[in-house]
Amino acid sequence: MRASTTIRAHSILSPVLEHHTNRRHGSRERTGGSDGQGQRRRGDVSPDEGECPLSAQRVYALLPNLNTDATKQLFKAPNLHYTSLDFDTTGELILLARTDDTLHIYNTKAGAHAKELKSQKHGCALARFTHHSQSVIYASTKLNHDIRYLSAHDNSYIRYFKGHTDKVTSIQLCPSDDTFLSASLDNTVKLWNLNSSSPHGSLNLHGAVLTAYDPSATVIAVASPATQTIVLYDVRNFDKPPFATFDMQDIERRFSHYGQAQAQGWTTLEFSNNGQYILVGTNGPGHYVLDAFEGALKAYLYRAQGPPPFPSQLGQSDSPLRHTQASLQGDACFTSDGRYVISASSKGGMLVWDLLADKRSDGTMNPMTDLPGPRTSTVVGVNPRYNNLASAGQDVVLWLPDPELA
Repeated sequence: MRASTTIRAHSILSPVLEHHTNRRHGSRERTGGSDGQGQRRRGDVSPDEGECPLSAQRVYALLPNLNTDATKQLFKAPNLHYTSLDFDTTGELILLARTDDTLHIYNTKAGAHAKELKSQKHGCALARFTHHSQSVIYASTKLNHDIRYLSAHDNSYIRYFKGHTDKVTSIQLCPSDDTFLSASLDNTVKLWNLNSSSPHGSLNLHGAVLTAYDPSATVIAVASPATQTIVLYDVRNFDKPPFATFDMQDIERRFSHYGQAQAQGWTTLEFSNNGQYILVGTNGPGHYVLDAFEGALKAYLYRAQGPPPFPSQLGQSDSPLRHTQASLQGDACFTSDGRYVISASSKGGMLVWDLLADKRSDGTMNPMTDLPGPRTSTVVGVNPRYNNLASAGQDVVLWLPDPELA
């Protein structure tokens, strides 16, 4: 049964509720991980513990409505679109990359635009905070394919990470230290350390465009839509063959009648915070949730209205084309407890699936509710420290719990 909705628009951000999870992106303690033989063990974290029900996520604050002309102008400028979104470790800042080759930082607690960082010469995509809120890394979209390490404090570059020879499609920071992963259309996955401009390791994998760390930071997942496989590596044996391979061919074929394309269109790869599931987001009519230990399908998250349209303004003035689906980080993510998945809706706002809800015999699961919003979004994110969500397209929206329902 669809939950009733109550929406309240605020011109400034309401106070947010402190979240139970106090560490960044999937670093919650658990007993699982990788053992000495490279095999993952199941943890004992329940997927529904310690979380405010998503049916309570009803209030949104639209940042362009702030009483600041500069902020209004930033969001109302024509033919611009946000292509990536990331929260910092404290949960107080959001970092966004935009198609005019600028990075933007917003303060979520104050509801204010904090800083603009220009990257006109090299372009920007897939921007991520490091573990320090005043430094970021992002992919170049012009001139070369370097990953750039920038100090947001004085807008100066700390280091360039050179090695990729084609467009970078994924950047993932390790939850526990200063290493990070990148994937590229050059068919390589590279392991880096923020203190060195050269990669510490490199994998040659055909079609590998997405990467993810598990919550324990001991397992790396790499996804190749072209080969319809997800492979898992032990971080300590990065140069060794994968200890697990999940074949997605039969799973994708099962849902082709919905219009789900096969061997293409994967946009998100993410472990749940409890380590139980892997989310494979797509730009099609649904997303896949897999068992992180066996690779079996947990659910196919169906959006009957289809995905949000790819923004027509992306790439219109690019020569050569810089902003494609590979430039976007994806429009689906887990909530911090691993129980819910949030994704953009083609009607505006967001869809929510409860992984503990009933599903059809073939694994298809419909959304438990939708969160109406002002426009469609192409990137979404969950705050790792406070109980709020964010989405971005042409606007940036911060979603807050309704205090009457929370």
